Amino acid sequence: MLCERTIEMMGDVYAELVEQRETILKWARAEEESFRHTLTQGERLLADLVRRARTEGTSWISAEDAFRLHDTYGFPYELTKELLAGEGLAVDDQGFEELMERAREVARGGASAVAHGDGDHEKVMTFARSAGFETRFVGYEATEWETVIGALEPLDGRLLAKLEESPFYAEGGGQVSDTGVVETPSGRATVDGVYRLGDDQAVALRPLEGELGAGEAASAAVDRERRLATMANHTATHLLHAALRERLGTHVRQAGSYVGPDKLRFDFTHGERLSAADAAAIEERVNAWIVGNHPVRAVETTRDQAEAMGAMALFGEKYGDWVRMVDVEEVSRELCGGTHVGSTAEVGLFQIVAEGSSASNVRRIEALTGPAGIESFRTRAAEVRELARILRVPENEVVGAVQKLTEKMKELERRPRESGRELIASLAEPADEIGGVPVVTEVVDVPDARALRELSNDVRQALGEAAVVVLGSAEEGRVHLVANVSPPLVERGVRAGEIVGVAAKVVGGGGGGRDTMAQAGGRSPDKLPEAIAAARLAIERALS
Repeated sequence: MLCERTIEMMGDVYAELVEQRETILKWARAEEESFRHTLTQGERLLADLVRRARTEGTSWISAEDAFRLHDTYGFPYELTKELLAGEGLAVDDQGFEELMERAREVARGGASAVAHGDGDHEKVMTFARSAGFETRFVGYEATEWETVIGALEPLDGRLLAKLEESPFYAEGGGQVSDTGVVETPSGRATVDGVYRLGDDQAVALRPLEGELGAGEAASAAVDRERRLATMANHTATHLLHAALRERLGTHVRQAGSYVGPDKLRFDFTHGERLSAADAAAIEERVNAWIVGNHPVRAVETTRDQAEAMGAMALFGEKYGDWVRMVDVEEVSRELCGGTHVGSTAEVGLFQIVAEGSSASNVRRIEALTGPAGIESFRTRAAEVRELARILRVPENEVVGAVQKLTEKMKELERRPRESGRELIASLAEPADEIGGVPVVTEVVDVPDARALRELSNDVRQALGEAAVVVLGSAEEGRVHLVANVSPPLVERGVRAGEIVGVAAKVVGGGGGGRDTMAQAGGRSPDKLPEAIAAARLAIERALS
């Protein structure tokens, strides 16, 4: 393999190539296998397009089809052209390039929303140079500062300002920029964004009242609550990085991040999905460090001294000879220019909410800390309480109750189908009464959606003039749901479409229909009992 030869040639200079040899070879083989699969799938799809062109008597493949092969399936466009040429077919080059440019514009638009106006960068640079001084960032020491507006100029409906000293953090290193307020004797404005210009910065302002002028003394105040939440998330990324390396191995390296007040997102090099045990262990380790109340200190030192102390640097980041090292005592040391809490206890708690793939051999974790983590915990606790109420069991028995329902559903699937009359009777006779109305909410074993709809009609008629029937079935990995409501009950607020919609969300699907009859589908048969329980809860609320 080419990577083996690279390790042989460069290992003396880059020791980590030798140290991580097995990991590198493993990932290279995975990449090769993945690309082989991409080629096989792409060739099959391209063969279908060629056959269609032959059938339709055309000599070309549409730009949309070629772009779909490239964008959705990762099949190289140049290879598409080459294989089509061998079949005597062409592709709309111009149309493909237009679609590519449209995709690039969408990507750039998403980035600019985060970077706060990348298209204005040159204007901002020119403005900063013409100001004749560099802003001194004081945001590590304080979130409020008495300063002076050294320069001011309009920019796209906003004001671009250069403060002599600024407490506002400029977006960088994955951390979002601060927001806040700048106030002078003559006016007041909100901080809409902060441009990072190397070691310098400029602040985008949106006037609130009065007018601001260059040369005026100003009070600059960071949105403290937002900053504190962001600081907690940034420190948590350092703890997460350390926990990942401890649990998974030293091949783990940061490959990107987002640090904001709402959450943290951390991309890292690793070739496999985290197991449930790994995720639980990492979350537990981070929370143990939080409870341990480890001091967090920032030290400015030389690059060589920081590396000698074991500080990690991010691959691809540029550092000068003088660096800032964030030291979480007894946990980690990383080169970092972001803002951090004073001790790990200030993070509050750490909760992993998602883990998935970001790119080839790169995983992504999203997590919550502080107030957002507490709110997530409260929401989950409320959901468990609600499930316990629906299932009529104590909260600590919810999992067991759901497992029993799942087993019951599997048993129903294995059981021979009852005759029509027997099935109708078995559903109608034990019907519950809610608000004086007979209600049936059950998982049944029927062959298809049509049979489910007919069964719901038969059961409703067997129950009398006013009744509600919700039935669900599973067939070949698909879920079918039906809600059947007697017309008089619609006036009481019981609507089939709303009920079946609630159930459909649980099984990852959707549907609809009339107030008296509605159907839906879904993709999660294992959640069918939970969906039926949700429908029952909706009926109870409507009839209460």
